[in-house]
Amino acid sequence: MEGEIVNRVSKSPLVTLNLEDFYPRGPRHGIDISQWLDQGLILREKPFRDALAQYDWSAYQDGYVHLFCASDAIVPSWAYMLISMHLGPYARKVVVGSRQLLDTVLLEEAIQALDLEPFRDKPVIIKGCSQVPVPESAYVGALSRLMGEARSIQFGEACSSVPLYKRK
Repeated sequence: MEGEIVNRVSKSPLVTLNLEDFYPRGPRHGIDISQWLDQGLILREKPFRDALAQYDWSAYQDGYVHLFCASDAIVPSWAYMLISMHLGPYARKVVVGSRQLLDTVLLEEAIQALDLEPFRDKPVIIKGCSQVPVPESAYVGALSRLMGEARSIQFGEACSSVPLYKRK
């Protein structure tokens, strides 16, 4: 048929990598450890340990947790480790830092576990728009992981992309 509209994108060998697909689903929780510090600033070991032992950690079941201290307290590393130990039976992942760091770590782990076979010797586009917060470092990590495997890599959407890499 003359004048027929053809979707060239769907017929191309282009493979799309949507990092949103690798974003682990599940609740995100932030725990401010200053709640267990004397006046929010001083860690007293015995009361700290007692408070952690009595705390109901089950609220974090199958969740992803980031630990932080909202006050200017100097918190020893073992305190974060102790909290992480209590979260161990419940949380899927625990990090010390911001929510953004948590998302970055989760996506980096997913990118490192990525099966590269579907992208081997193919033109790849790393999708730029997503409904979830994809940290910039995840895009950099995806590019790094695919370089040398993909024939070429672009960023954006199939209709409007920026070329980044082409194997020689």
